[in-house]
Amino acid sequence: MARITLNKANFFHNLDIIKAQIKSIKKIALVLKDNAYGHGLCEMAKLAKEYGITRAVVRSNAEAEQIEEFFEYILVLADTPKTPSEKIRYTINDIHKIKEFPKGTLVELKVDTGMSRNGVGLTQLQEALSCIQTQGLVLESIFTHHACADELDGKYELQKEQFSKLKETVLQTLKLSFHSCNSAALFRDENCDEDMVRVGIAAYGCLELPFSSNAEKLKPVLSLYADKNSSRVLKCRESVGYGAAFSTKETVCVSNYDFGYADGFLRACSKEYKTPEGISIAGRISMDNSSFLSDRDELLIFNDAREVAKFAKTISYEVLTSLKHHIKRRIV
Repeated sequence: MARITLNKANFFHNLDIIKAQIKSIKKIALVLKDNAYGHGLCEMAKLAKEYGITRAVVRSNAEAEQIEEFFEYILVLADTPKTPSEKIRYTINDIHKIKEFPKGTLVELKVDTGMSRNGVGLTQLQEALSCIQTQGLVLESIFTHHACADELDGKYELQKEQFSKLKETVLQTLKLSFHSCNSAALFRDENCDEDMVRVGIAAYGCLELPFSSNAEKLKPVLSLYADKNSSRVLKCRESVGYGAAFSTKETVCVSNYDFGYADGFLRACSKEYKTPEGISIAGRISMDNSSFLSDRDELLIFNDAREVAKFAKTISYEVLTSLKHHIKRRIV
């Protein structure tokens, strides 16, 4: 079977770097949405608690309920509560959704400072604050999300300026906390003075930010291995797999391993992919398995999602979150 290992030392190493960057472990909110970016929701929650992280960010109620025992604070990004909770906060993404939150719910208001995705518009801010009060909700924080923190195009600075002005205005009448930094924004600014940072891909060691020397020190946490199903020796000009997409140039051993696109191995990696040890794929990735020029009983498929992403012409986020829940994950 395919299996995933999670490197505890690398994860703690990354958190050490993040803690030094923000200068406080209490401000770190680990983003655990979408099965902790494919790493395993409960596995990473347990490690985070062991390290001393007390805050987490998830996508849904279902995720929040699974990790509630591990954290003092949980922020749900895209769901509404059934009943108010003392530990779970809920995001208001749209002014028209405020009426859906039960009275007494702890909420955080998301504002759109330029990403044009979720969040109330800046011109709607006062109306939203009024609606929150009328609905009887408990507003704890205002936050935003950066669209271009990993780009040097000037848009990050514009969003940051918008959020800074908003903060100054709100603090004249309300005492709230504020946060905007994702992984890229945190490593972009040497002096992050916000109340909280939402750290995802950096904690998992796959942040790509070439203009940050600290980001380059991060280490990938996840490695994926697959067991051999079968082997055969093929002579020159024999083909492998669907569409006969691979043809041998000499006599070689080809083995089939139990990891395919149904498990999350992106089909775009077919034909040209090579493992970290330089072992070449043989033809197309199948639904349940993939063939390689190898006779090993177990094969390291990858230990850095960024390298897989290059072959698939995508990003590490997609590589990681494509990994299916049924793959066994083990902390090492």
